[in-house]
Amino acid sequence: MRSNERFLTMGALCVFLASPNVALGQSAQARLAKAKSLKCVFQVVATASWTNGEPRGEIKPTTLSFAFDEIDSDEGTARIIGAFGPSEIIVRLSTGNLHFVQAFREGPLYTTTVFPRETRNGNLQAVHSRHEYTEVSLPGFTSRPEQYYGECAIGP
Repeated sequence: MRSNERFLTMGALCVFLASPNVALGQSAQARLAKAKSLKCVFQVVATASWTNGEPRGEIKPTTLSFAFDEIDSDEGTARIIGAFGPSEIIVRLSTGNLHFVQAFREGPLYTTTVFPRETRNGNLQAVHSRHEYTEVSLPGFTSRPEQYYGECAIGP
């Protein structure tokens, strides 16, 4: 074995040993690839704003939940079911991650990514981002860029 081959082999072994959930990640990846529905709950939000031209961020606890159904990653289609009813959206399966994209005619862009990494009880890590900005901030409505962190459960 040449020196560079030994280095590559040792590097791959180190990555394997540093990832205690390798087998778990593969099964989560397979489950996510086959998912037809998800229920997501987010407990933390980071919100951005600009004060005198300087970006500022704030992190706080929150509760946001919604679901996806009719997921067909082969066709690139899904439905999101939220507070305002169902909407058709785009879905992509990419290297084990499941990405959902919702672009509104009014300008905002929402994305959700579900990672093939388990949190607890078989749920999977997820992040939901809202790219939106309005001059007036109304409580209960998105008016600044937001990013939510939580988890999704794969439905039956």
